[in-house]
Amino acid sequence: MNRLRIKVAGQSGSGLLSVGEILINSFKELGYNVVADREYPSLIKGGYSCFSINVSDKEIKGLSNKADIMLSIDKESMEAYFDTLEKGGILVHGYERLFGIKDLIEKAKKRDIKVVHQMVRSIAKEKGASILMTNVILTGIFWKTLGLDYNVLKKSVENKFKSKPELLEINLRCLRAGYESVDKIISIEDFKIKLLKNKEKKIVINGNKALALGAVHAGCRFYIAYPMSPSSSILTYFSEMSEKTGVMVKQGEDEITVANMALGAMFMGTRALFATSGGGYDLMTETVSLAGMIENPLVGIIAQRPGPATGLPTWTLQADLNLAIYSSHGEFPKVVISISDPEDAFDLIQHAFNISEKYQIVVLVLTEKNICESEMTISPFKQGKISIERGLVKEGDLQNLKNIDRFRITKNGLSKRWIPGSTDKAYYFANGDEHDEDGSLTEDGEKCASMYEKRMRKMDLVSKALPEPEIYGVKKGADISFVGWGSSKNIMRDVIAIYKNKGIKVNYLHFSYLFPLKTKVLERFFNENSSVNLIEGNYQGQLGKMIEAEVKKKFAGKLLKYNGRPFFLEDLEKFINKRT
Repeated sequence: MNRLRIKVAGQSGSGLLSVGEILINSFKELGYNVVADREYPSLIKGGYSCFSINVSDKEIKGLSNKADIMLSIDKESMEAYFDTLEKGGILVHGYERLFGIKDLIEKAKKRDIKVVHQMVRSIAKEKGASILMTNVILTGIFWKTLGLDYNVLKKSVENKFKSKPELLEINLRCLRAGYESVDKIISIEDFKIKLLKNKEKKIVINGNKALALGAVHAGCRFYIAYPMSPSSSILTYFSEMSEKTGVMVKQGEDEITVANMALGAMFMGTRALFATSGGGYDLMTETVSLAGMIENPLVGIIAQRPGPATGLPTWTLQADLNLAIYSSHGEFPKVVISISDPEDAFDLIQHAFNISEKYQIVVLVLTEKNICESEMTISPFKQGKISIERGLVKEGDLQNLKNIDRFRITKNGLSKRWIPGSTDKAYYFANGDEHDEDGSLTEDGEKCASMYEKRMRKMDLVSKALPEPEIYGVKKGADISFVGWGSSKNIMRDVIAIYKNKGIKVNYLHFSYLFPLKTKVLERFFNENSSVNLIEGNYQGQLGKMIEAEVKKKFAGKLLKYNGRPFFLEDLEKFINKRT
């Protein structure tokens, strides 16, 4: 697969994010497919971090941990990421005291790395700009080094600063100065990707923004959260579009309030959503159990990051699957869904609302820091393809209701649900104690058991309605196979294409609906492929253990990662090359 790998390295607070966004949008305007993610320490300013961008004329979904070209804003980050720069690559930097990086320059020579260096502080001073704008000067240098159209880059900068006109002129002056300071051009064709002639209309979006848009599309009209990385930007996106969408957005004083208000809103018929991370969700579990008891719809997002406790708050992991499945007290039906990319985020959050309301259950949607913040080019969302299903009693039937209809004992466990106050013919009670069919408190053993069994019967109903996992790559007879969930799908889609060109058949079974576990396609996948391996971003292989317990199959191998980094192409190549 043709791929240009770029790293923008710099301290937190040095303008790294701005450079990354400008480059992503510029490559997108040229018609390329782009995937990008930022890794950074939990510091407001300082440390070292990088923005990885992969560009291709083909569709790509995952990232390489290597770089063909590195744009370095500061010395510390340049040293930290230099070893990821490939032999024969390009280093663009503006560090003026070259003697301070003597060893690094020697290493560059030995690895045939081309060094593009300009005195960017001097250029900034000459243009009357702050040294903080060296990032923009370096962006111009980078773009010219690849011989790309200045006007495309200029347009991205104009869009970036359109809300800050006071900064636009000086940024454009710095951008032009950097662009014109370079004579030597290295063609982008040297990296075996071509400028596209027929550009398909694409958008660039991350998982959190897609989740917010999908929720609005699903009819969500109340969003409440207490900020917690990496879910916080969902709150930001909802706030930014609240005037246009009419969605009520609230920052709760704590996670307990958040969960209770979301539950209350759903009880009264407003589609509501909350998002948090593992630590915040811990505080919500009593409310989640209450939702189970009163059979009230509730939809929440758990944005995963490494724990326990605060762990690595700005890094990624897939370790909250067990939390989502087994949290809360007592037993009640629940569905756990995971998203993998922005398209998934937009669609699956809509299905989550439908499932939750139709079956009157809790639905938890898992995402990961890597998905929350990764930017990706995709085709514009297909709106209106998923109908809104509220599962409520039809208006014409409201007058025929009886109080006992709300929790009536039924064969499939599903009773009628209506919004309190929508009829004067029937009412019901809803509280945390065990209850009779109209919600009245009871501790009668027989009645309690019957109500418990009625609720649990919905699990079979829901399980039958959920889709089976999806196979990517060849359907059967692969040389090597994988099973996984979440962001693993993205890297696996790239790996399948890469190894297809090498004549090696790779396939991948992806679970979007994790709980209750669907086993029909899973068992067939094990039977029709000789080497089925697990890929998961946690230490124990949480999905793998559940699968081995349910279908009594053993994985040939397990590729597990739990250092806060996502799966890169190199992780898969190392694993596959040992086994094929």
